[in-house]
Amino acid sequence: MSNVLVAYFSASGVTKDVAERIAGENGYDIFEIEPVEKYTPADLDWTDKNSRSTIEMNDKSFRPPIKESCDVSAYDTVVIGFPVWWYTAPSIINTFIESVDLTGKTIKLFCTSGGSGIDKCVSDLQAAYSELDFARGMRFMGDVSKAKGWIE
Repeated sequence: MSNVLVAYFSASGVTKDVAERIAGENGYDIFEIEPVEKYTPADLDWTDKNSRSTIEMNDKSFRPPIKESCDVSAYDTVVIGFPVWWYTAPSIINTFIESVDLTGKTIKLFCTSGGSGIDKCVSDLQAAYSELDFARGMRFMGDVSKAKGWIE
């Protein structure tokens, strides 16, 4: 077991691919943050004001239920990956953060996005969880060669 956990949420498979490569290439443990109800393409249609993801992201208090959480007590660093939704982290990331004890851990966020960066995601989560230690985040498109240097 490593002292780094890569926990990720992936709606379409892009973030899953990046997370698996980061964990696999560096020997880190991995955990998938899975919603109880998987997202369909219609759920993810950001142009539809009535799509599931739009409704969830417009309600800052909403926490989509996750299938299971994990024990993070053995890890010094928890890397959390996700796609950027509405210029920030999907609310399922809040569900995960609130389901585990990240006190005293270094938290590194990474995102996958065609255009949006990670900075607003990090600042939004820092504001919501000011007691936690969020380090500088990174956006990955495909190349994960910089992951180890950024994480360790």
